[in-house]
Amino acid sequence: MLNDSNNIVNGKVKTEKFRSFQMFSDYRATRIFARLLIASFAILLVVMFVPWTQNIQSRGFVTTLHPDQRPQMVHSVIGGRIEHWYVREGNFVEKGDTLLFLSEIKDEYFDPNLLDRTEDQIEAKTQSVQSYQEKVKALDNQIAALDQTKQLKLEQAQNYLRQAQLKIVADSIDLEAADTQLDIAKKQLARAEQLYADGLKSLTDLEAKKVKLQTAQAKRISTESKLLTSRNALINAKVELSSIENQYQDKLAKARSDKFTAMSNMFDAEATVTKMQNQYQNYSVRTGMYYLTAPQSGYVTQTIRSGIGETVKAGESLLSIMPAKYDLAVAMYIEPMDLPLINLGQPIRFMFDGWPTIVFSGWPNLSYGTFGGEVVAIDNFISEGGKYRILVAPDPNDEEWPNELRIGSGANGMALLKDVAIWYELWRRLNGFPPDYYQTKSSNSTQSKSKK
Repeated sequence: MLNDSNNIVNGKVKTEKFRSFQMFSDYRATRIFARLLIASFAILLVVMFVPWTQNIQSRGFVTTLHPDQRPQMVHSVIGGRIEHWYVREGNFVEKGDTLLFLSEIKDEYFDPNLLDRTEDQIEAKTQSVQSYQEKVKALDNQIAALDQTKQLKLEQAQNYLRQAQLKIVADSIDLEAADTQLDIAKKQLARAEQLYADGLKSLTDLEAKKVKLQTAQAKRISTESKLLTSRNALINAKVELSSIENQYQDKLAKARSDKFTAMSNMFDAEATVTKMQNQYQNYSVRTGMYYLTAPQSGYVTQTIRSGIGETVKAGESLLSIMPAKYDLAVAMYIEPMDLPLINLGQPIRFMFDGWPTIVFSGWPNLSYGTFGGEVVAIDNFISEGGKYRILVAPDPNDEEWPNELRIGSGANGMALLKDVAIWYELWRRLNGFPPDYYQTKSSNSTQSKSKK
């Protein structure tokens, strides 16, 4: 059993001979440790009130500011077979330089004289259009002549009709005169018979009056016959007038029908000519597409279809070109919870892959190797990964980004937010609260301008 007691061995035992007693009897280490602990606590307490810059960190990649400056695929507009390559990977090409040559694989384009033959067909069809135009002109002249002849014939028939009408009037007057003479002859015969009966006239006078009566009767009959003949002539003139109208109406209708038929054929020929001209232009443009040219100046980065004799389809990718001149930017992806904290013009600090960097996330001014940027675009729709994409361009008032950066390289970005104390930042992180929301001056000015 351990014999614990309050007895003191100091003075009874020579403790200086034992090292353990010497170590326990030295109390300075304990005092020093206590002082260090107090000093550390004081320093930690001071550090808790040191300013800390809140930030949102996110991974991104280097891209270009403008869409036409990004790597692009060169596609084949037509289907064909690769015959010859004029470039290789890594070559620099100017805009319009020939990249490769394709040969034709469709049988309807095999004819080496396809353009000439198509042009001959267009010329022949054009002459056909001209022939129809001349036929239409001839029919117009024919219609004009028929119309003029019709007018003359109608005037002639109307004159005949007028003459027949006047002849009827004259014959009617003659008939009235014949009736009057017949009436007079009858009265004279009656008086002559009375006078003959009274013995005042001779038989010769009586017979003369009878002859005169018969002559008046014969004249009246002849005059009535002439009137009927004139009326028949009037009917014939009307029939002739109607016949002329119908006859020339049929001729004009036939001529107009022939004209419209010729015009229809002419329009069909013109449509065929237009279609053939379109086809000729398509053939001409297609022949210019056998040589694939560079859409802009840049470097050939990758050839996708590299063999000789390989067939490619229309719209298939053949190689990619990286433009020589471009404006760098970084595409970052942030969480939906942090999206309200990001505004246009907000400052961002970047650490690029492969670039030496010393980073103090809470003290960006003490960091080394970081580069500044500002937000220029924010997506309005979420990306496939469940985050929002923002586009950051270099800050013109900060250090220029390294020339060694390449499109597609990685970048770690820090969106700088509000300056707070370290104790507040620790408390926020322990509770899982988001960074404090605030708006930069540039974003405020931008929003005010947009409202105006």
